[in-house]
This record gives sequence, structure tokens and C-alpha cells, in this order.
Amino acid sequence: MAKASGFFTPSPRTKIQPSIGVSRSGFCLSKGIFKRVVCSSSIESAGTHVSSSQSRIPKLVNKGCKLVGCGSAVPSLSVSNDDLAKIVDTSDEWISVRTGIRNRRVISGKENLRNLAVEAAKKALKMANFEPDDLDLILLCTSTPEDIFGDAPKVQRELGCTKSQLAHDITAACSGFVLGLFSASCYIKGGGFRNVLVIGADVVSRFVDWTDRGTCILFGDAAGAVVLQACDAKEDGLLSFDLHSDGEGARHLGAPINDNENGSVLEFPPNRSSYACIQMNGKEVFRFAVRCVPQSIESALEKAGLTASNIDWLLLHQANQRIIDAVATRLEFPPEKVISNLANYGNTSAASIPLALDEAVRSGKVKPGHTIVAAGFGAGLTWGSAVIRWG
Repeated sequence: MAKASGFFTPSPRTKIQPSIGVSRSGFCLSKGIFKRVVCSSSIESAGTHVSSSQSRIPKLVNKGCKLVGCGSAVPSLSVSNDDLAKIVDTSDEWISVRTGIRNRRVISGKENLRNLAVEAAKKALKMANFEPDDLDLILLCTSTPEDIFGDAPKVQRELGCTKSQLAHDITAACSGFVLGLFSASCYIKGGGFRNVLVIGADVVSRFVDWTDRGTCILFGDAAGAVVLQACDAKEDGLLSFDLHSDGEGARHLGAPINDNENGSVLEFPPNRSSYACIQMNGKEVFRFAVRCVPQSIESALEKAGLTASNIDWLLLHQANQRIIDAVATRLEFPPEKVISNLANYGNTSAASIPLALDEAVRSGKVKPGHTIVAAGFGAGLTWGSAVIRWG
């Protein structure tokens, strides 16, 4: 498995003096070059709620960032296991015993990815007491955009932003939201950005074969969002990350392009292409998740200088209750410290972590100051963990 995690190494020509080492900091410097980014923090100050119209001066590391708002949105149509039993050979018992899922939400009518993303974003902004133009950056984590070139700028427009803030998509399937948190942290801690909106949203139902009971029972549609704000380093709420990918495992989970759907692509002009439905080797994905996710979480905890006993909540990508239980057992997290809403929504890909977080915050389960270890995993294969503090 690949071992790259939460860091980058620029060209050796980049030299910075003097050499320093900083634990739990945004960047660690050694021997004159960047050695690792854990995008945590322990340095100095930053402003609080600052409009993007104010001057933004990029600095290497001088601040932390904290989570100040969250929101979520789901489609109106709820599809139960009994509903699925009417179209495929399955039952409520068969699905719930194997997955823990009982219902999922699926887009219908005029609902689409952008509708959900905008609704979730507005709720997060309201909780943070932000206006859209307070944002410096919008990150949309999705693998199912309405436009193949990305939807973040369109979400920016529909939110009513008027200052041409940077907005772009991030594609990392079910790990997308964790990658979005990491990117936001680096933009704030290393790029001088102040206020960042991270949205995880997917409408996987469009890529599901609804005649395949092995996959159609798993997925649902949703969006979740968080607002991150620059803060003093001592208030930092994004403590560490551990990020990986392994393209060798892509054969176990994906939705590849149908190159030869209407003929050979060697002909000119090329034939119009489309994407296949989701294809998954469930046993291999399960083995991958229960092996790699605990290792990633342990690595993130070590980088943050914490142990499992210091963590208030375990929040995993909501893929399968068996995976959630297996990871929690291996890490010795008691069931009462595990956040799960899988039964109500199924696997919502990049939306699953922020959706579950939003429900936990609004219900009062997650309180300001609570420390959470979150982990995403999925197609790519990609996986990653983040140690975060709410509020």
C-alpha cells in the first residue's frame, strides 16, 4: 500500500534558512527544505471573522484554523429497504443485517447536487454567522458533479457571492471531505486565507445499477458543509492528518468510462462516452477498510500527540456498519463514542462525514471543545484520517 500521507516535498532547489523542527505545527522544516506538512498548528495569531475584502498576506505558518459552523441537506424522497425489495431480490432483514442500512435518500424531481450543496452551505454559514462574501474560498468535494468540469463556481454563484472568491472541486470519492479539510487547513495556515467553506456532496444514485442488489442497497444522496476560520494557533481545531492513495486497488471499486459503448475510440471523431454504473468487489473493499483505516487513525493520533483515550468521538465514513464496528473494536472505542447515522441515509460518499457531524452537533451530542477523529475511505483507492476539535 502507498505510504504517502499528509505531506509534500517540493523541489530541492527550494531553500529556507534557518532549519527548524516544529511538532504539531503546520509545517516542519529541516535541512533547508520542506520535509513534512501535518497541517496542525502551534505558532501564532490570526484574525477572527475577517471579510475577504481585507488584505490577505500569505505567510508560511502563523495561525491555526477552527470549525465554526456546519450544515447538511438531504433529498425529500426516502427509499426504504422494503421499497427496494419491490424492485430487486432482497429484504429489509437481508440488507440491515449485512450493512446496517434501513433507509436512504435519493434525488427526485428538480433536486440535484448543487441544490443540496447550496442548502447545506447556507446552513453552515448561518451557524457561523457569516455572509457569503465573508468567504475567501469554497471547496466542493464531490465525484458526481452536474458539470464534468466542476460545480464549485456554480455553487459560489448560487450562494450569492459577489467578490469572485476562488471556488474549485476536489475529487477523492468517499475520502473527499477529509481531503477538503486538509486543503482548507493548508490554504489557511500556509496561504493566508481567512474563511473557507468545505462542502461534501454526492448524488451517487445516478451511477447505481438499480437491478444489482449488491450495490443499489448501499448508496444515498446528501450534502454536508463546514466553515473553517483562521484563528490564533493555540485555538487550532485541525490537529493532524494522515492521507493515502493506492491506484492498485482501483479495480475493486469504481465507475469507469465506457470507451467502446458505440464503437472503437480509435475512430475519428471519437464516439461519445459515458460512465458505467458503480462496480464494487465488496469483500476486497471490506478487507481494505478494516486493515488500512485503523492504521491511518493511529498515525493521525500519533501526529497529534494523542491517544484514543483522548478522543471524544470516532466518526468514520458511513459505508457499512460492519466496517464501523470492526474499526471501532480494533481501536478499542466503545460503541457510545462512535457516531453513526448510516441506518437512515446509507453511504452518501463525500457527504457522509459532514452529514453525520452536523446531526451530532445540532442534537447536542458533539459539544464545543470535543475532539473527534474522522476517517474517510473509498474509491481510488483513497483513505485518510483527521483529528479535529469542534468549535
